[in-house]
Amino acid sequence: MPQISTFLMFVGDQHGKAEEAMNVYVSLFEDSRILGVERFEAGDDETEGTVKQGRFTLAGREFVAMDSGREHAFTFTPAISLLVELEREQQLDAAYEKLSDGAAVLMPLQEYDFSPKFVWLQDRYGVSWQLSLAASP
Repeated sequence: MPQISTFLMFVGDQHGKAEEAMNVYVSLFEDSRILGVERFEAGDDETEGTVKQGRFTLAGREFVAMDSGREHAFTFTPAISLLVELEREQQLDAAYEKLSDGAAVLMPLQEYDFSPKFVWLQDRYGVSWQLSLAASP
């Protein structure tokens, strides 16, 4: 069975922010942790000490992150986002509080037809998140 992980590459003005972002993200949800970080070394084609490959889990799902100082014609886009469905309003509020610092809010935190409480934002690192409170049965 193949392993499929979401891969986050921090480029442009976010270069050097992969480790900081991973630490913020693992603080948001239970069953989340940094699995390991490999860094670029002196003599590599990237900035020494930045993340060559960082592996972490969010709510038990594996992600991979890296820093890239090279020029790219792309960065993160809201067209792909991390959808987090939360059972408790307090969980959503706590995640929103941390992620909204320096973020661009794409859909404001409020009630929508599809969710009693929802927000879509692009965090300070450029990663797009949809936080949704699960509807009560």
